[in-house]
Formats: sequence, structure tokens, C-alpha cells
Amino acid sequence: MYLNSVTIVGFVGADPEQRQSRDNGAKFTVFSVATQRSWKNAQDEWSSKTEWHRVCIFRPRLAEYVAQTVKKGSHVLIEGSLISSTYERPNGKGKKATTSKITSWSIRADAVRKLDRGEPEPESTAPASDASVEAHESSEPAPF
Repeated sequence: MYLNSVTIVGFVGADPEQRQSRDNGAKFTVFSVATQRSWKNAQDEWSSKTEWHRVCIFRPRLAEYVAQTVKKGSHVLIEGSLISSTYERPNGKGKKATTSKITSWSIRADAVRKLDRGEPEPESTAPASDASVEAHESSEPAPF
């Protein structure tokens, strides 16, 4: 069995960008997502490293939805597969010029879920008792 599956949770680095394929003119959406890993080092101090992931969406309805609703700073969950692209880049000029192959990796998203909390609920127009107002004000939002 072969499996190519990626799941990341992170924050969007810039507003998603809609592009059009040169081959067939199909629209797709690209954006970057930052993930962070934290650990304690040998000196018992916290260290962290941020990784940036390029995400491509080729499914038309999902690509349109993400382009319209996801913005820079959005907290998202991405599910998809890892894809590679290879191209050649010239190094130097003259007789000893060579080319080097460059491979870049991105995630082809099959699902994108926004994890941001929704807007606060509007206050109801019906009068509420003092006890229910106090209970509502003192309740803490869930930590997730």
C-alpha cells in the first residue's frame, strides 16, 4: 500500500492568491501556511522553529471558497497530499556555466477548514433577567 497524506494546522501568511493555469486556463488558489514546533533545548530553555508550507488548491469550488473567505492570519487545518515540482536553473555564465535542478515541495489541498472562532453572537432583543446576564458575562470562552 502507498500513502501520500499531509495534515497541517497553522496560520495563513498572506491573503490567498487566485491564479490561472497556462496549460488549460483552469483557476487555482495558492497561499502559505506557517506551522511552529517548540521544544526544550539542552539548557532547559524553550526553543521554537517555524516552517512555511506552500498550499495549492486545484478543486474549483474549494479554490473559490478559500480565495473569498480565508485571509492573512486565519487559523486553518489543511488536508491533502505532498507534491513536488522540479525545474532547472542556470548557474553562472560563460564556458563553465552549469544548470542545477531545483525541487520545490507544496501541499495539494483536498480540504481546508477555518479554525478561527466566529464573530460574537449578537445580543438578543428580548429582555433578559439579571441572573442570566451575569451568568453569560462570567462564563469563560472554551480554550479551543
